Amino acid sequence: MKDLKEEKYEMKTMVSCTNMLYKLGFSAQFKASTEGLLSLTTKKLYKPEDVKIVNFYRFEGDSNPSDNAILYAIETSEGEHGTLTDAYGIYCDTDVTNFIKTVESMHKKVNRDDSV
Repeated sequence: MKDLKEEKYEMKTMVSCTNMLYKLGFSAQFKASTEGLLSLTTKKLYKPEDVKIVNFYRFEGDSNPSDNAILYAIETSEGEHGTLTDAYGIYCDTDVTNFIKTVESMHKKVNRDDSV
């Protein structure tokens, strides 16, 4: 995987950001559930303590609140890298929101040097 600090891209859309992350090795896709975070690539289920949020990106629609989305760059304890997407605000997926809140509460202190 390339050094994330060296990569400089303009990321105005979710598609361009997802493509950039994929090129950086974040190729797995994840889905949150009440049981944990499922890798759609390996079918492995991760608990919050097995996950690190490397960075996140918010995208806002110009005129429609339903266009608001967030993209998480995720690294697992087993070295799997991928992304998780969600709407934010009133359209969010509660499974994603609850999982992310649990992960964030476990990692309150964030080292900004490690972000994508």
